[in-house]
Formats: sequence, C-alpha cells, structure tokens
Amino acid sequence: MIEKLAEYVARGGVMVLSGAGLSTESGIPDYRGPSGSMRRNTPMTYQTFTGDAAARQRYWARSHLGWRTIARADPNAGHRAVADMQRRGLLAGVVTQNVDGLHQAGGARDVVELHGNLARVTCLICGDRLSREELERRLHEANPEFDARVTAVNPDGDVDLRDSDVEGFRTVDCELCGGMLKPDVVFFGETVPADRVQTCFDLVQSARVLLVLGSSLTVMSGHRFVLRAAKLGIPIAIVNQGPTRGDRYAAVTVDAPLGVALPELIRLSGATSATA
Repeated sequence: MIEKLAEYVARGGVMVLSGAGLSTESGIPDYRGPSGSMRRNTPMTYQTFTGDAAARQRYWARSHLGWRTIARADPNAGHRAVADMQRRGLLAGVVTQNVDGLHQAGGARDVVELHGNLARVTCLICGDRLSREELERRLHEANPEFDARVTAVNPDGDVDLRDSDVEGFRTVDCELCGGMLKPDVVFFGETVPADRVQTCFDLVQSARVLLVLGSSLTVMSGHRFVLRAAKLGIPIAIVNQGPTRGDRYAAVTVDAPLGVALPELIRLSGATSATA
C-alpha cells in the first residue's frame, strides 16, 4: 500500500492533515492509542476551565509540570518527512490538529494549527498574548517549591496528579487587566475560529490529494475535511496505527508507525517522480 500511496504523493498538490499519532514517537502520547489519555480521563473542556476555579487550578498545576515534556520533545522522522515533502514542492498545505509545534521544529512552514499551540498563552478578557516561557517563569515564582510525581503525560500538555498534589498551587492572572489566562489552544467544547476553518476548507478545495497522518478522525474538527474531500471527489489517503473514522472514504490506507512509513513514502515518491 505504501507504493500505491507514493503514486498519489508523487503527483503533488497534497494537503496533509496530521493528528496526535504523528507525535507519539516524540514521546507525546495520543488520545485514543494504547497509551492514550482518553483511556484514563476526559480532557479539560472550555466550559469547565472558565467556570470552575478549582478545575482551573488543577489544570494549571498539571500543565505546569506537563509543559516540560512538550517543550523538550524533538521532531521525529515523521515530522521531518512532512517537511521534506514540502521542500520538494509536493504539498499544497499542512494542517495539524496537534498543539506541540513539532511540525515547525521539524522544518515545515506555513503550518495551519487548527487547535492552536501550547507555546502561546492568551488573556480571555483583554486578548493580550504572552509566551509559554514567560508564563512558566511567573508560575514558578508563584510556586517555588511546587513539585510532584508525574504518573502520566497527556497530549494536551498536562499530566496526571493526585488531588493532594494540587492543593495550594497558585495560578496567575493577566498582568495588564487581571483577566483569566488560558493556553492558546482549542479545548474540547470550544469552537475553532471560523477563519481558520475556512482556510483549511480552501486548502482541501485546491488539493489533489488529502493525506491524513496519525489521526483517528474521531472528532468532527478534523473529520469534516475528509467529508469535504470525499464530496469533491478528491482522493483520500490515510496513514495511521489502527482504524480511523475516515477509512471508508479512503483510496488507500496504511496501518504502520509514521516514523517508519513516511520516510519510506519519501523514498518511493521520489523514485516515482523520477520515472514518471
């Protein structure tokens, strides 16, 4: 199936839609795979974050420790393969559901971050933005002795902690207006900005192939682009470990680790282009 997929990629005009499965080989777990956080708990929702001070305290305590894993993660062979395809002029665009910034760290450009990026923080009142590094400095100053044993890391950047470890953790507010700070990511139950969604639909419209990488397509946020491609008659290819919600629309599916499959795809698509 890799050979068949290489034929599609070699034609160019590929829109990449990536999910958490692309980053597992960088040490960041996915939601629904064997180590996925969905098997342990429900991710933070926007409604809970904004409406429950105790839940917000718990989130920031867990995220304060979890950010270390995200910040230290390196792009893997899958991320570098996407960047390589882009350098070869094979891609029409890159859209990621991930919030870890590893596509850009791997060399990709103009990545549409559908769900935002954990490296940024925003104030929900005045809209001011700050870097995650600055927020981490402030959280450390507010909690100089805070540390706890991490039992598991989640793909949205937080970790599993005991309730007793969270007690006494101090959150911080916007320095400009005193408003509530939130990571610049789309939580469950929150709406992706309409202009960002339209950008993705435009990329689908102009693509010759939609290539899904490491996403189960369980949530509509990413699945809608597969539905649009299918409606437009655009071939869909999926590389993922395990079945996906979009398999029935796919012209080709590859069940394999992305860090293995994508470098091989690069090799084969290059050979296909050279002999075309």
